[in-house]
Amino acid sequence: MAAPVMVNDTIVALSSGRPPAAIAVVRTSGPDALAAAEAIAGKLPEARNAKLRRLIDPRDGSVIDDAVILRFDSPNSATGENIVEYQCHGGRATVDALITALLDQPGVRLAEPGEFTRRALASGRIDLTEAEGLGDLLMAETELQRRSAMARAGGALRKRLDDWRAQLLQLSAQAEVAIDYADEEDGTAPHDLVADIERLGIEMGKLAEAPRVEPLRDGVRVVVAGPPNAGKSSLVNALAQSERAIVTHIPGTTRDVIEVPIAIEGVPFLLIDTAGLRDSDDVVEAIGIERARREAEGADLLLWLGSDEPPMHPGLLRINAKSDLQLGGEGLPVSAVTGEGLARLTSILTERARSLLPKGDELALDRRQHDLLAESKSALERAVTLRDPVLVAEELRVARQAIDRISGRAGVEELLDALFGRFCLGK
Repeated sequence: MAAPVMVNDTIVALSSGRPPAAIAVVRTSGPDALAAAEAIAGKLPEARNAKLRRLIDPRDGSVIDDAVILRFDSPNSATGENIVEYQCHGGRATVDALITALLDQPGVRLAEPGEFTRRALASGRIDLTEAEGLGDLLMAETELQRRSAMARAGGALRKRLDDWRAQLLQLSAQAEVAIDYADEEDGTAPHDLVADIERLGIEMGKLAEAPRVEPLRDGVRVVVAGPPNAGKSSLVNALAQSERAIVTHIPGTTRDVIEVPIAIEGVPFLLIDTAGLRDSDDVVEAIGIERARREAEGADLLLWLGSDEPPMHPGLLRINAKSDLQLGGEGLPVSAVTGEGLARLTSILTERARSLLPKGDELALDRRQHDLLAESKSALERAVTLRDPVLVAEELRVARQAIDRISGRAGVEELLDALFGRFCLGK
């Protein structure tokens, strides 16, 4: 578990890639960042002005390196605190010597994973949705993943939530007025208030119904299923263009779930090879078969091989996976041996996958954000059915609280350790 943010501490970490490298960036943040820098680099440049300085180890006066120093003063920095960045040569010994000298300064300690970003969240420089988007941006491997993560890390969702929160506060104020004048009116919520609540609920619903971020972040789950010896593992290997699954003529070779992440035309996929579906007295194989059934149920796209009747699934695609050995089989003809049909199959997969993914820079929610937005929308739907302004005001409060939990204004402390644990030390 990550340590809590200590506002009296100054943290230090390597923020660039692991050495050796041409350049390394070492970052410090906190109340003693400037003093520590002056002890090592002498007089600092003005804020946001880069200068070359000779770094001296205060313990013995030895030269550490010649480095570019860049400082950002609170509150106009990434964390909201004083920050100093050192751009030095990227050798491991140089980086270690600089960090060791900084750690020797009063009040300086090594940063926890994601602590720079956590401090940015604590100071209000970013909200929770931007931090989550930044986490996805760091892990992005395809252009689609990068663009989606950048939209959230850049504050697009934060702006939408801030607008909705402002509207909810205005609607709550109108409900409070209706409560105050309930004795003079007919005791029901004004028609205009109800109409505005309904309009806002519809607006939230459009985002809640949009494609979610999980298939983009983790890959569209393509489960390859069917009876034993139907060619499942061979097809997975052909799509992955590598020998990832064991292939033999013996039925039941695959006994566990095998996950293979790939990207096709920039679209991320998670290929899942499964055990052949049949009745089996083998305890180990039976476990694998049960896992295969669960994977098939949870698939985004289900590739069914073999002549057995496939399960009902909205993403079903039947594959005749041994078209080089048989004629007239059901489904798309594909051969892992000759390559027949593979291009057509990948084209179909990417076409179907794109319908499950956010388009371009379209805003997308993860499961946590989606569930909370659905909670807010449900509160608004209940509000429009009520006539008592007191009850309407309560539902508006519930809706606003859910929005605040999405952005991190309330009730999210338990999420932070897991979130920032995905970050590197220098982020």
